[in-house]
Amino acid sequence: MAMTAVARDTVFALRRQIAKIEGTLPERLEAPAGASLDTHVPHNTDLTFVRRGLAVVTPDAFLQTGAARLDGALSGGLPKSALNEIHGTETRDAGAVAGFALSLISLILKQGPRLPVLWVGTSEIFREAGFPYARGLHSLFGIEPEQLLFSEAPKLVDALWVAEEAARMTALAAVILEIRGNPQRLDLTATRRLHARAQAAGRPVFLLRQAAEPEPTAAPVRLILSPAPAAARETIAGPLAGSIGRPAFTITIGKSRTALPGQFTLEWNPDERSFEERWPQKEWTENSVPVVSASRRGKDPAAAAGAVLAFPAVGSPATGDEPSPGERAAHLSPRRTG
Repeated sequence: MAMTAVARDTVFALRRQIAKIEGTLPERLEAPAGASLDTHVPHNTDLTFVRRGLAVVTPDAFLQTGAARLDGALSGGLPKSALNEIHGTETRDAGAVAGFALSLISLILKQGPRLPVLWVGTSEIFREAGFPYARGLHSLFGIEPEQLLFSEAPKLVDALWVAEEAARMTALAAVILEIRGNPQRLDLTATRRLHARAQAAGRPVFLLRQAAEPEPTAAPVRLILSPAPAAARETIAGPLAGSIGRPAFTITIGKSRTALPGQFTLEWNPDERSFEERWPQKEWTENSVPVVSASRRGKDPAAAAGAVLAFPAVGSPATGDEPSPGERAAHLSPRRTG
């Protein structure tokens, strides 16, 4: 486990060094006094300057999750006009991956126009993972059922075609493409087409991958997601024992523009429609349980001082049963010398 962590940090360090050499690493710059880098951007606006393309990007180009540490590691958040990968470590994590994707859609609809969202998948993935519960869309994410459209394709090639055509449409708030495993057709060329059309339309495309291994794609961000245990519900009197609180997700950055590693646990607040980061100490205190149940009669008092209980030694002969000198064990006999 330690070697895996060291290898991962080494890979991120190499990626960051390569990004610096190629000039693709985003850098925060402050415009000089009395000058502006772009006539269309106010002077007091926080800018992100990408050296290679000489492009100026405003903070509005990123979808901020609300978790400061995660947004900082992603250099502002998830890019809105791009392809973003969300990996589920196992097939049984499909519900958590779908919940996280719907949380991101809720943030998009909260910040911008409430346009419909298209969810594309194959018959296999919908048969295995199912569809979101319509009544839960509004209560948990503030999404009306008629805003979420589904396209079920019989084959992967059909799902890719639908996703590519939908990615260029500005009448959609976002496009979700859900794929299982590592199909050969979902190669670098296919993801480049999705990423290019998302950039042209200015809309995000979320690629949900269930039980898939990381592989080269055109997506600038890859998040590896797994469900986290829910904490107890908060009440006025404190945490309610035995209750189930807000949904939580464990997020690991597998790929990003800044090549910064990190792992975060986020809770989704359905009332505020926002994420909140759960700190490790809070998670430990809320989910900790005693290893051994306490005695019903209270603590067991220590024995009184001086009380000694004698037990016969195991295997010791009784009185009168001692072996004769000739029957003693060899290791008990005196050692011969000379």
